[in-house]
Amino acid sequence: MNHDKTFINSIGMEFVPIPAGTFWMGAGDDDDDVWWDEVPRHEVIISRAFHLGKYPVTQAQWQAVMGENPSKFQGPDRPVENVSWEEAQAFIAKLNALEGHERYRLPTEAEWEYACRAGSETKYSFGDDAGELGKYAWYKDNAGGETHPVGQKRPNAWGLYDMHGNVAEWVSDLEWEGQYDEDYYAGPVVDPHGPEAGEDHMIRGGSWFDGARDCRSAYRTCGGYPGCREDDLGFRLALSLEK
Repeated sequence: MNHDKTFINSIGMEFVPIPAGTFWMGAGDDDDDVWWDEVPRHEVIISRAFHLGKYPVTQAQWQAVMGENPSKFQGPDRPVENVSWEEAQAFIAKLNALEGHERYRLPTEAEWEYACRAGSETKYSFGDDAGELGKYAWYKDNAGGETHPVGQKRPNAWGLYDMHGNVAEWVSDLEWEGQYDEDYYAGPVVDPHGPEAGEDHMIRGGSWFDGARDCRSAYRTCGGYPGCREDDLGFRLALSLEK
C-alpha cells in the first residue's frame, strides 16, 4: 500500500491519506455557535499518518461483509445507519479477517476532527459562512428528512466527503463518566484517545437531521451507548499504516 495515495480495498472502499501534523481542536473564541463542551480550544498532535475512508461506510459495503442491511433509508450508495457501535466493531473484525490484517478501526475523536478540518481553523472546513454549507453537506435545510448517496456534495481540502452531514459518525473514544474526557481540555496533547473505561461512546459530525450549528467541525456529542442505533448515525473507517 502506498502511504501517500488513495487506497482501494477488496470491497471497493476508498481511503484517503491523512498526514501526521498538529492542529487546534475545539471551537475558537470567535465562534458564536460554540457549545460548552467544545472549549477551550487546545493544541493536538497527530503523530502518525493514517488513511481515512473517503466516504462513510455505504450500505453496499456493509452488506458485502455482513450479509444484511439494517438501514432505514435503503440504497446501496447511501451510508449505512441504524448500526450500533458494537455492530460497527463486528464489521471491522470481519473486514480485517477478510483482508488478513488488523489495521481497520474507528478513528479517534481527535483524528476525526483533524481530518474534517483538513488544515482549516474555521467553523467548517470551507470557512465560517453557514450559507455555504449546502454545497458540502446534507443537513436539516436540504436533506428532506433522509440520507443521500455518499459523495454528492463537495469534499473538503483533503478529499473527504460528507464530513459535515448526511450521517453522524461513531468514533472510538469513550465518554468520561458523567462528563467528557478531562484530557480533552489539556494541551498540547499527543494522539489523545479518550478514557480507558466508560460506557458511552463519542459521536462526531452532523447529519441529515441536524441544523448548521451541529455540522461544524468542532461539534461533538456523547450518550452513544454501545447498543444505540439511530437512523442518522453511521461511521467511517480509519486504516492504520502499521500492521
